[in-house]
Amino acid sequence: MSDRVAKVREEIKKEVSYILQRDVKDPRLGFVSVTDVEVSRDYSFCKIYVSVLGDDTQKQQSMIGLSKATGFVRSELGKRVRMRHIPEISFVYDPSLEHGAKISAILRDIDVTGGNESE
Repeated sequence: MSDRVAKVREEIKKEVSYILQRDVKDPRLGFVSVTDVEVSRDYSFCKIYVSVLGDDTQKQQSMIGLSKATGFVRSELGKRVRMRHIPEISFVYDPSLEHGAKISAILRDIDVTGGNESE
């Protein structure tokens, strides 16, 4: 990956995170965090990966809210990022943080229950 692509990805990630936290007023959005950004080679498309805390209903509602806010987020992004053309954006649910939390909980359980058996 070139330095330019990496810089564009990082800038989009930072700005979209800020826009979602400060500017989007949709009550359906729960605790949403941007985990990664993929940009096409020609910078015309951008996938924004997000993690959502909450139960399945809250996650679903947050993804609906993100879908509805796509145009607003893109227009705000255009005001903040210096690019000739602002890419079309789409939000994609990323379960990796949730998966990592489950693994951490399992490892803690193993450590608590398994660590005392050898004594």
